[in-house]
Amino acid sequence: MITAIINQKGGVAKTTTCINLAACLSLYYHKKIMVIDLDPQANATMGSGVNKNTLDMSAYDLLCQQADITQLIMKDTQAGYDLIPGHHDLTAAMVELTQTAQSRQILKQSLMQVVDTYDAIFIDCPPALNMLTINALTAADNLIIPMQCEYFALEGLTDLLNTIEHVKASINPTLYIDGLLRAMCDMRHSLSRQVSEQLITYFGAQVYQTIIPRNVRVAEAPSYGLPVIKYDQKSLGSKAYVSLAGEYQKRHL
Repeated sequence: MITAIINQKGGVAKTTTCINLAACLSLYYHKKIMVIDLDPQANATMGSGVNKNTLDMSAYDLLCQQADITQLIMKDTQAGYDLIPGHHDLTAAMVELTQTAQSRQILKQSLMQVVDTYDAIFIDCPPALNMLTINALTAADNLIIPMQCEYFALEGLTDLLNTIEHVKASINPTLYIDGLLRAMCDMRHSLSRQVSEQLITYFGAQVYQTIIPRNVRVAEAPSYGLPVIKYDQKSLGSKAYVSLAGEYQKRHL
């Protein structure tokens, strides 16, 4: 199962969800998991305990076909899963990919070598629609869309859904939305409750039951290169991501 974590809007807990969902499935549910960091900011890499500034190779080398995928996988990071790290060089990859025939298929073709090795592979996408994101959408079986329960989040969701439909029509017809995740939400606020109700009205069972609250321990954990389940297992954020992992496992694993 290959799942891309995507939202064209930044600051919606996309990377946080990627590394914490992966870690909970690996450490709590004992699944074999890999994370692929396609964001030039490489926050998923740093949050997995890997220093992006000391890397010899990264996802850039994979997408630019300078290395085989098996050379790039970092085994058993301190976060508990395997990792193909990101690097700021991925910005250059966006330019190079536009000049390459069949460039949208590179990640998909590479993953065919290793997909059967893992219970799930998660791709952390950049907060933009570019060739990195297109590679992720082409390779993915499904998508998780983290979003805040705010008015502007709903506006951005419309644009994202249009993009997904375009990709399905032109590149990956079997791609589907696995779930919308309400993240960084404070359900004490009436606006959060209203947006949440609208999501459930329109998307029904596609909305994960788990709600990820704003939680300082989740925010602190990446600075230690750890997912929150290893940083503070008893925190509200850790419990929420364990719950999300349970939902994902029941659907797929």
